[in-house]
Amino acid sequence: MNTNVNTMNHSFAAGAQDLEPQQSPPPPTTTSHPYHPQPQPQRRPRGFAATNSNNNTTISSSTPTKSRKEREKEKERTKLRERHRRAITSRMLAGLRQYGNFPLPARADMNDVIAALAREAGWTVEADGTTYRHSSPAPAAQAPMAQFNSAQQNNINAPNMGAHPVRSVESPLYSSSVKNCSMRSSVDCQPSALRVDENLSPASLDSVAAERDAKLDKYSSATAINSPECLEARQLVQDVHCREHGNDLSGTSYIPVYVRLATGLINNFCQLMDPEGIKEELQHLKALHVDGIVVDCWWGIVEAWAPKKYEWAGYREMFNIIREFRMKLQVIMAFHEYGGHDSGGIFISLPQWVLEIGKSNQDIFFTDREGRRNTECLSWGIDKERVLRGRTGIEVYFDFMRSFRTEFNDLFTEGLISAVEIGLGASGELKYPAFPERMGWRYPGIGEFQCYDKYLLQNLEKAAKLRGHSFWGRGPDNAGYYNSKPHETGFFCERGDFDSYYGRFFLWWYTKVLIDHADNVLSLASLAFEDIQIVVNIPAVYWWYKTSSHAAELTAGYYNSSNRDGYSPLFEVLKKHAARIKFVISGMQASYQEIDDALSDPEALSWQVLNAAWDQGLSVAGQNGQPCYDREGFTRLVETARPRNNPDCRHFSFFVFQQPSPLIQRTICFSEIEYFIKSMHGDVSN
Repeated sequence: MNTNVNTMNHSFAAGAQDLEPQQSPPPPTTTSHPYHPQPQPQRRPRGFAATNSNNNTTISSSTPTKSRKEREKEKERTKLRERHRRAITSRMLAGLRQYGNFPLPARADMNDVIAALAREAGWTVEADGTTYRHSSPAPAAQAPMAQFNSAQQNNINAPNMGAHPVRSVESPLYSSSVKNCSMRSSVDCQPSALRVDENLSPASLDSVAAERDAKLDKYSSATAINSPECLEARQLVQDVHCREHGNDLSGTSYIPVYVRLATGLINNFCQLMDPEGIKEELQHLKALHVDGIVVDCWWGIVEAWAPKKYEWAGYREMFNIIREFRMKLQVIMAFHEYGGHDSGGIFISLPQWVLEIGKSNQDIFFTDREGRRNTECLSWGIDKERVLRGRTGIEVYFDFMRSFRTEFNDLFTEGLISAVEIGLGASGELKYPAFPERMGWRYPGIGEFQCYDKYLLQNLEKAAKLRGHSFWGRGPDNAGYYNSKPHETGFFCERGDFDSYYGRFFLWWYTKVLIDHADNVLSLASLAFEDIQIVVNIPAVYWWYKTSSHAAELTAGYYNSSNRDGYSPLFEVLKKHAARIKFVISGMQASYQEIDDALSDPEALSWQVLNAAWDQGLSVAGQNGQPCYDREGFTRLVETARPRNNPDCRHFSFFVFQQPSPLIQRTICFSEIEYFIKSMHGDVSN
């Protein structure tokens, strides 16, 4: 039968003119035909085979739609796999450039890498791929593969031994972090453009992020660069480096210095104010050998008037000016409000359309026990609640970041943008707004818990039920007020309720909300800013650090009492996303220690945070919290950025210098700022 069918098909195709009209094959129908086999319908349970033809028609018509959805999901999974493959390649290339000093081109492929490794092993690699040793005659062109295999094996067996000394190369942007080499590509590598489907539904977006997290865990848990052997080798290089230089800063590791431009250069209509003044300031910073500029991109300005209507004109003009001066650029995704006693009269609110939503639903804002709302930033309780015109909180943040990535794709491709800082809370720092001056808070008040909006209370009640104690689904009623002191409260005092069974449950839940918020936002930030260094700002809540409760840290969201480490659990999450932390330090520690009433200890807090981050393998950057006016303050900043007694010779990967006001700048000697920058660059000798 099959032979007859094939013969008839061949006759029909070869000599259709000889056939009679009535012998032409009929048009395709829903029934099977020997000349035109139809696609078989998807296999169904037997029960559906006995149903009427209408049901069969409905099921058959829905099958292509389902298959299209599956194909779209498979496309997204394929994209993620390709991104991870490219990311791993770029990390290897970055490590070879930074720590091996290999002269690889910007868009190197594996042939370039193999050739560089072969040359390092003492082989000669010609343009056509012919590979041979100097002592051997050049082989015939038809047999270069055997020589290449030998060179590759030789390089694998002894990559840095024998006559080839270990190299230690300092990079202006990535200095000594092993984690930086393993999880993020160097800024010299060209980042790939974002490829996110605009038609992804929220459900599919969640699935993409979930799959990405699973793969990140897979690739970050057991990388060769973080193996004990690699860390030991890196440690040996650092120890030799430290012994060579001792306490002399001359020739030590290069710490890039970025300067944060003042807020107010972009008005509320996203227009650049005083371009000539910016050029003069950049010219001045260029003369000081500043490495780059930090610019805040305000959500309240860019998406001010309508959802998903982004205006970037002012920032485009500013970035073009920075490009002219050939300075690196870091941007901050600022999702918070700006204003206060030291803001110089400048006020930037959240987007107007968000404030309109807040008039009818005030629970989108953080709320204290008295029911007062804080509009400085959105409550983390709505991270997954569709209360922002059909979008959740993290979807709103992601859409903003994706718009920035698309708008300034050329700057990412050129390598102008070296890092992106993600604002995760009040003042852009990862913390609850526990110390609002508008509510009357003044230093050194302990602050108040900010968990009384209905969304966070529902979350707390759910956690209490899961814990088996429903009556714990409430906030503490003896935690005092904004300006209370720990010993004045029943919750934070010595042996207070903070260390009771309920207190430990509540504080665990309170800090878990903070960690989950960081995890959720960074998952999508990593999608938006693929292959770009992501930075998270960690606050320095140092007052009441010498008490057993660490009350101010607890209200800010860090469960860091005297008997518990409140930073390592967070840093484990940041490590998963390959984020770099930026810690705010003070150049005025001595003045705070004179205030015995506050029991503050900024140096001890700094020591704990920095070492917890370094122990997790995180790269750490710094920023001054208060303006510095003299060499003593600048020296403290340098000693914090590059601890002299650190046996591992660890130091900051970069430092962000916040300039004083123009009036104060006139009183600071130019040579003091120049001394500070040279000290960070390792150009100062004692």
